Amino acid sequence: MIIVPVKEGENIDRALKKLKRKFEKTGVVKELRERQKFTKPSVKRREEILKAIYIQHLQEESDKS
Repeated sequence: MIIVPVKEGENIDRALKKLKRKFEKTGVVKELRERQKFTKPSVKRREEILKAIYIQHLQEESDKS
């Protein structure tokens, strides 16, 4: 359960922003989306490798500049 203490006189928008940030950090929404469909472990691994290659390519590009 996520608890956001709200100080007296604090703006409600700021409290909502804190709540959303805490909710995002817990990863609940991400996990729900992952559980909607089954992804084979080999496909997950392939996606991780492709992402790593992409990030490495971006880092090499920035090093050259």
